[in-house]
Amino acid sequence: MNRTARKLVTLASALALSLVAAPAAQSAPAAQSAPETYWTPDRMRSAVPLDAPTVSPWRVRATVPTGEPATVAPLAFPNGGSAWTGGGAVVTTAGRVFFTYQGRNASCSGNAVTSTNKSTVITAGHCVKLDGAYHTNVVFVPAYDNGNAPYGTWSARATKSTPQWEATEDINFDVGAIVVSQLNGQSLTDVVGAQGIAFNQPRADNMYAFGYPAASPYDGTKLIYCSGRTFNAFLSTGIGMTCNMTGGASGGPWFRAFSEATGTGTLTSVNSYKINLIPTWMFGPYFGADAQNLYNLAQAL
Repeated sequence: MNRTARKLVTLASALALSLVAAPAAQSAPAAQSAPETYWTPDRMRSAVPLDAPTVSPWRVRATVPTGEPATVAPLAFPNGGSAWTGGGAVVTTAGRVFFTYQGRNASCSGNAVTSTNKSTVITAGHCVKLDGAYHTNVVFVPAYDNGNAPYGTWSARATKSTPQWEATEDINFDVGAIVVSQLNGQSLTDVVGAQGIAFNQPRADNMYAFGYPAASPYDGTKLIYCSGRTFNAFLSTGIGMTCNMTGGASGGPWFRAFSEATGTGTLTSVNSYKINLIPTWMFGPYFGADAQNLYNLAQAL
């Protein structure tokens, strides 16, 4: 990992930390109950959003992948961040991820995907591990509704990240996976459904991003979406989209070939980081071989 990449990761982690450790956060008790019972409605409502890491453009050298355009034509009807009212499968496959990070209760977003074990949720790497340690008390709450869990609170039995995120928290590989335990004798995707997932897809595409942003001006109570044409990121090897979502949206799914009628699509990235001077852009990691290996590892557990 080169010096500029290390600076990027260090700055991203530091800024994420400053937001997560806000005074309003509720501390986790020394002796914790099972995750599914620990996360009461009040604890979910008061969890501090783990912000998408924010980076300063002058601290890193631009890196644009070759063979793809740096900018592309926008989607005809782009959306920068509105409440999703369309219904469909995404309402139940998407949800909030809650966890304890450095003694604080925090939140991200995630999405259930098709998997062999019917129990795999894809999210961002920093939503399962940050600053050298994996989070504890991890749960997935599909279709989260202002403290309510209409489809249950699903406890993680395993959390994983890409080798690069595991080793150095490299923002280029900010992908995580959560494998949840059964609930009431049922597997997750048998209850809430699942979205498809794909790798090595075109970088420039019409895509939809979803999440539960909980930092102002959002409050974490609604599923928010963005839509538009993706473009190559210039501070990482990932992709970008015009999107106003804030902290708490990290780990939310990016779909290609998304149908507004059915709420289904193919997951090919997740909300990862933002640039502090351009808050209207969101960036996600490109899902290549390493993301695919992570998915295969998770679905086999």
